Amino acid sequence: MKRIIGFFAVMLIIASCAGEGSVKLIKPSKFETEVDGKQVALYTLKAGDLTMQVTNFGGRVVNLWVPDRDGNYEDVVLGYKKIDDYVNNPGERFLGAVVGPYANRIADGTYSIDGEVFEFPKNDNGQTLHGGLKGLDMVVWDVDHLSDSLITMSYYHKDGEEGKPGNLIIMMTYSLNHDNTFRVKYYAQCDRPTHVNLSHHSFFNLKGEGNGTINDHILQINASGMTPVNEVLIPTGEIMDVTGTPFDFRTAKPIGQDLEVENEQLKNGMGYDHNWVLDRQTENGIELAASVYEPASGRYMEVWTDQPGLQFYGGNFFDGTVKGKYRKPHGYRESIALETQKFPDSPNHPDFPCTIVKPRHPYSHTCIYSFGVK
Repeated sequence: MKRIIGFFAVMLIIASCAGEGSVKLIKPSKFETEVDGKQVALYTLKAGDLTMQVTNFGGRVVNLWVPDRDGNYEDVVLGYKKIDDYVNNPGERFLGAVVGPYANRIADGTYSIDGEVFEFPKNDNGQTLHGGLKGLDMVVWDVDHLSDSLITMSYYHKDGEEGKPGNLIIMMTYSLNHDNTFRVKYYAQCDRPTHVNLSHHSFFNLKGEGNGTINDHILQINASGMTPVNEVLIPTGEIMDVTGTPFDFRTAKPIGQDLEVENEQLKNGMGYDHNWVLDRQTENGIELAASVYEPASGRYMEVWTDQPGLQFYGGNFFDGTVKGKYRKPHGYRESIALETQKFPDSPNHPDFPCTIVKPRHPYSHTCIYSFGVK
């Protein structure tokens, strides 16, 4: 009799775990492979109400499970269910990855340091985007430390790799915390002057991956300025006041509210794909940069950082031809990226925040995604 009761108890637990809105983990075997002679794996982190799976290929967040106001879980980041799709890029290349060594764009794939010119692979309309053809998103990171809620990875980016000057040691920590935060910390040191600008590139949909538009998400950005761009998304060098424009998110509003307004910058970006100049109160403190609210589920996400800029991208280049982890299309404007950073193309704009890193002046960067419900 006890065996029968025990059997039904186990079956009840399995049934409840497999129910709609529960956490569904990917089998680690789907990520077990070698890339460039280095072992790739999938790791599971958990703390508070959050569960996340991460691969050391590109430091990618593969899934992130977050409850709604009723306690039902959804995976709120876009991704793929097996490593082959990340390696072979059937659609969006940067899903869930760390991007760099220089995140965002470098004009004409070139910059100079002390009069010496450096050239990089051009992989985006004649510009260099997110590190070039083989940025940090396409390499295997070493896993240095792992616990139930934290993973620390490192990568040795060699002098001349993808054109970058100097040997660069990069350390990156992802941690989930009992206050329902996902924290990203970067640290890098070099042996000669070089430009560094790292960022995290998860694509979020607070309804869950593949569950519809993000244009009804309510977005607020603490920024009174942004860096306008030309037709290939390179900053002009100006800081534009957002007052009276579709780029004013100082008061929270639906993302799609002003998308149809006639505006040159919306045209250049095919929607929102721009860097906001954050209204910071301190030089290096961790401050609130933005918040996103999804009314139907009640999920709420805040973005905190010590960086001066925030790239907001509204999923303008997805076309629904590629399906994600749950066989749902990655659709047009069905995800949002909020990338904390220095400004795009800063090496070519002396008035932008400095991105030069020197041997005795290391790079550091903290980004926090905080989740809750309303």
